[in-house]
Amino acid sequence: MSVPIPRQDSLLDLLDDGEPAVDEAFADAERVELDETSWLEHVHGWLRGSRRVLDDVLALAPFEQRSRWMYSRKVVEPRLTAEYPDVDDAPLPVLRTVAAALTAHYGVPYRSLWINLYRDHHDSTSWHGDTVGKVQETSTVPVLSLGATRRFLIKPAAGGRSTSLAVESGDLIVMGGRAQRDWRHAVPKQATPAGPRISINFAPGEAG
Repeated sequence: MSVPIPRQDSLLDLLDDGEPAVDEAFADAERVELDETSWLEHVHGWLRGSRRVLDDVLALAPFEQRSRWMYSRKVVEPRLTAEYPDVDDAPLPVLRTVAAALTAHYGVPYRSLWINLYRDHHDSTSWHGDTVGKVQETSTVPVLSLGATRRFLIKPAAGGRSTSLAVESGDLIVMGGRAQRDWRHAVPKQATPAGPRISINFAPGEAG
């Protein structure tokens, strides 16, 4: 489905108007040790030219509205999703470049991806762990952000204070170790208006 979303050029657009390229050295990575067996990395500005990639993904990805079961009822997800079980079918060559760079750095063969579109500040995702945590005790899950800056929250599954990160266009968030089993993450709604934001999630094998 087409997603007509108005955008306005900003200073950030002008500063990020080059050809897309990744930082293969991961020079601006900040690691947070969540606990003894879980960690998170925030790689600032990992993808240059991210605004151009955002526009291309918005134009080419087959976004759809999905629903899921929550407790005893089925609810519509407050975001749109597009999925590519084989990364070779992704609409942009740069997405295959990104997958290859992540594979080389983290030693995980990322063969698939799915894309979530947060159309504005009303779209969100609630507290959850990715499904890979149900089948793997440890995992390394990279999420590339494009577009508007949004808050990314992560907290212990058993309860406790959350950690909040401001994730900007081109930033990479990587959750590793037992983070998908022992921690929960979310992108909350916000009162401050925001434009579209895309998260691109990479996985080994089929996405989900």
